Amino acid sequence: MNNNKLTQKFGLALSIALLAACGKPADPAKSQASTAGNSMPASEAAQTDNVSTEGMWMPRQLPELGDKLKDLGLTLDPKTMTDLTKFPMNAVVSLGGCSASFVSPKGLVATNHHCAYGSISYNSTEDNDLLANGFLAKTLEEEVPAAPGSRIYVTVDMNEVTDKINSKLSDGMDGATRFKAIEDAEKALVAECESDPGHRCEVYSYYGGASYYLIKQLAIRDVRLVHAPASSIGKFGGDIDNWMWPRHTGDYAFLRAYVGTDGKPADFAKDNVPYQPKHHLTVSTKGPQEGDFVMVAGYPGRTNRYRTAEEVSNNFTWYYPTMQKVLAEWSEVIGQATEDNKDAALKYASLVAGLNNYAKNFTGMMEGYNRSDLLNRKQQLEKDLQAWIDANPEASKQYASVIADLQKLISEQQSTQERDLLLGYMNRSSMLSAAQRLYRLSLEKQKPNMEREPGYQERDITRFTESMKRIERNFAPGVDQAIWTYFIERYNALPKDQRLGSFDSFFKSGLSGDALQQQLSAMYEKTGLTKTENRLAWMEKSPEEFRNSDDPFIQLAVATYDDRLAIEQHDKEMEGRFAEVRPKYMDLLIAYYNEQGKPVYPDANSSLRLTYGLVKGYTPPAGTIKGAADGNDGKDGFVPFTTLRGIKAKYTGEDPFDAPQGLLEAIENKDYGRFYDEKLDSVPVNFLTTVDITGGNSGSATMNGKGEFIGLVFDGTYDSINADWDFNDNTRAIHVDVEYMLWVMEKVDHADNLLEEMGVAAPKQ
Repeated sequence: MNNNKLTQKFGLALSIALLAACGKPADPAKSQASTAGNSMPASEAAQTDNVSTEGMWMPRQLPELGDKLKDLGLTLDPKTMTDLTKFPMNAVVSLGGCSASFVSPKGLVATNHHCAYGSISYNSTEDNDLLANGFLAKTLEEEVPAAPGSRIYVTVDMNEVTDKINSKLSDGMDGATRFKAIEDAEKALVAECESDPGHRCEVYSYYGGASYYLIKQLAIRDVRLVHAPASSIGKFGGDIDNWMWPRHTGDYAFLRAYVGTDGKPADFAKDNVPYQPKHHLTVSTKGPQEGDFVMVAGYPGRTNRYRTAEEVSNNFTWYYPTMQKVLAEWSEVIGQATEDNKDAALKYASLVAGLNNYAKNFTGMMEGYNRSDLLNRKQQLEKDLQAWIDANPEASKQYASVIADLQKLISEQQSTQERDLLLGYMNRSSMLSAAQRLYRLSLEKQKPNMEREPGYQERDITRFTESMKRIERNFAPGVDQAIWTYFIERYNALPKDQRLGSFDSFFKSGLSGDALQQQLSAMYEKTGLTKTENRLAWMEKSPEEFRNSDDPFIQLAVATYDDRLAIEQHDKEMEGRFAEVRPKYMDLLIAYYNEQGKPVYPDANSSLRLTYGLVKGYTPPAGTIKGAADGNDGKDGFVPFTTLRGIKAKYTGEDPFDAPQGLLEAIENKDYGRFYDEKLDSVPVNFLTTVDITGGNSGSATMNGKGEFIGLVFDGTYDSINADWDFNDNTRAIHVDVEYMLWVMEKVDHADNLLEEMGVAAPKQ
């Protein structure tokens, strides 16, 4: 289920692939229990003009914030915004890792360029490189299928099911039993919910498992690419500018949702028709001004603001440094393996983009952590909590040992973290991963559907099939072998008693040097799993056929299955124990904050949230501003807008500071048209706000107080990079201004058909 962190434990590779297609990083920090919360009381949160803008709020919480939101500039009724079937929430959708929104009555969806990156790459060839050239469908018939597995999820219902989960639990349960009880209860709720065809349901945990909600989404599976500017616009600045300000990136793209002629979700078919959403956002032709109220609705991934001091320290001093090195080296391996091979480079472009983004993210997190007092505040909070418990007899009865119990469990988890990390990556081969999943599917299909492991139930088969199809477009044998070799070499550093005997035994000639390369090369030459039709055929085979196979990757998957299953069962037992302790700790925090009259938002968990803030610049740490520049006055800090002038100033003619000739000519000719901003004496490109975001928010609609579409959030500043863990005075989100989007579409790409569809076509002369 979606709140099952076990499925994410070693899922960073998958997360990175999804990231490049769908957004900024959802924090992959190792965890065995659901996360939730805010690391500090609201009074300690960032103040913006004496108003805190911290928080990723559930729609149902908005009435609590009503007066504050109205004072800041919201004109919509917060009470109506709690209804997920009404405007504007019904117009906000998930792409399964990114956010987006309907911007026309014909199912047109606006999101980030980097969210559509996988689909742009998927449709690119050496002869027709859409990443380099951009793409525009002038008619519905010219729209092309997005990457396999692409989805548009429309949230239609959300119901609390905490009592239904807790009724299956009892005191004295061991970890494994508790884990299974929660999982079985979730599966039953999901099965009932999904009896309504065309919908995808998930149980999400909030506040560390203190509460659960069943969320129902319409799952639209015919998704098509409509328009994306050239990467020299959509990714202008590349990895150099990533997380930086000033920024000049046109990070936008458009998809379209299609359904069958009956209006219900359907697989791709030529006679499918555009989906007609109940609501869509009105696109404004004017972006915000400095000091304006803005809000962002989307699906933020994961935050960790309620983690303990020990968890904070461990992540910033061990996990992030370790993973930053791994990701940078992983990217380098791919770069070397794809050198002078453009086709392979295109196949791995999404993965490389994600690896580089994560690596830079982790570097920034460590730098930000070292500048902050986050650990001291966490330690002080825990002292204050303990003092509060000791001073309150009722609290003492309920929470006396909670902090100690949680800390003990965390220490036990961390004792094997290096082994766990390396074992999770020692099988980093697309072929081996496919073989392992296919063999597991054959075993799970022997069970009744409700007893199967999540991911292998009947509801998952379509996704499973698409994942098998998707491999071929993102796989090259030589590159895959190079990546796998790198992780095997890291695995070799483990002490012998921490390795998998079955894995070591399979490589009879050894796990290093020429002998290893010869065996790996022979495996890639002999396997049939490189062909999509063969992978799909294996989905129908029995466990016995797997055990009798002479395919080397299938043989390895079968040989190591028992060892891998034992690790999985241990992890489930640990997660079950966390599922008992973490909610108690969260209850303690909530009780402590509530006594002080402070509302508490749950940590991000990929469910629909609304955040809000003001358009505002900031002054970064001393010594980080390098003279006056667009978006930077060189003296007082960063101003909240960049303009077309900055594109011209940064332009070098070489990636990542290249730009299409049409765009450069329009800037040179000052062809600003109706998008000219007198205060800026140019067209605004990007802007800063105090909105609280994290990975998964990428592609989220930025709205004004009336709920009009005024841009897309796509990044945060380097000084905000610790937002997964903390929120402070310098936390800033970066948005692409609607005026820049429309200006490029009108003056450069001539996307007149889309401008007309969105109701923002230029008036006829």
